[in-house]
Amino acid sequence: MSPEPAAVVAPDRVIPVGDGAAVVRPSPPSRPDDGDGPATQPRRRPPVPILLGLALLGAALFAVALALGSVSIPLREVLTVLTGGEPTTASWTTIIRDVRLPRSVTAVLAGAGLSVAGLQLQTLFRNPLADPFVLGVASGASLGVALVSLSIGGTVFIGTMGVGGSIPTAIAAAAGAAVVLTVVLSFASRVRSISSVLIIGLMTGYLATSIVSLLLFFSDEDDFRGFLAWSLGSFRGVTWSELHVLIPVCLVGLVIAVATVKGLNAMLLGERYAESVGVPVRRLRWMIIASSSLLAGVITAFTGPVAFLGLAVPHLCRSLFRTSDHRVLLPAVVLMGACVALTTEIISSVPGRDITLPLNAVTPLIGAPVVIIVLLRLRQSPEVALS
Repeated sequence: MSPEPAAVVAPDRVIPVGDGAAVVRPSPPSRPDDGDGPATQPRRRPPVPILLGLALLGAALFAVALALGSVSIPLREVLTVLTGGEPTTASWTTIIRDVRLPRSVTAVLAGAGLSVAGLQLQTLFRNPLADPFVLGVASGASLGVALVSLSIGGTVFIGTMGVGGSIPTAIAAAAGAAVVLTVVLSFASRVRSISSVLIIGLMTGYLATSIVSLLLFFSDEDDFRGFLAWSLGSFRGVTWSELHVLIPVCLVGLVIAVATVKGLNAMLLGERYAESVGVPVRRLRWMIIASSSLLAGVITAFTGPVAFLGLAVPHLCRSLFRTSDHRVLLPAVVLMGACVALTTEIISSVPGRDITLPLNAVTPLIGAPVVIIVLLRLRQSPEVALS
């Protein structure tokens, strides 16, 4: 009598790290397939066709975002305005160039930047629930805005959803985020455990939030409403002059993120393994924290805290591409983040109606189901889960 077939362990998963390769722990034992070999594991999908598809989808959503709003503009007329022509209705030129175009560019930058920051932090902390605000950046930005609201009044804020922000609001938010980040980094330089940095960031964020709560408790009604409007998040109201600040800062943060790709792949196995293959872990940690905080800080300054993009998009890309290779995931989250942000902007604009929904009332409707579904799928697909 032949013995029963033994459980077969799936081959080791290999994560590229620069010129070499890092062998990741074996997948859990799988049931034999008719006794002839290991059960079939989901294969990594070819990235290039999917990336091209995301790029085309992003371009289509960008055009739709320019066309839809309280006033619907035909796509043909949108193209006419973008190419420098004269539309059939003169006011459409102002609507597209001065209102919808900067709003859509802001959505692309915010979606891409927050998604990249989320990808970096999830790998750094080895925590699938980490997002760009885990280091207290959003809480610090909120603290800066709350301080300004009490000192010079709520008129500096986004007064109503869809009506413009201001440079003072952005400066206050950026300064608050920078202060919190400086505190976190000063502690981070004294500890080796990345988990300790995570806890310090969370506690600093809680401290900033408590101060904001006290300030708002003693504020008047107008200041409270101004802060609340900013905290709901919005891609609207960012002008071209403000984009001259937002665009280069986001590009700097993305360039730093590109430089961390090799180290992020090594970090999938933990800090000790990364050090054993020559990755300067302490410098890598600082680069990741600087990049993610820079992206999250400047985006929060101009748009308010935008929930779920940095948390949901990296998981969505891991599931779609079936890989943990950051050489694929980094461009993937840039494109996917832009697509998701444009989608939320289109929904929040309520096409055909003269109202605008709060951005943070829309993002959870998309982000929460995505995170739940993807996490359930990741439990069945160990090769795309965080190590």
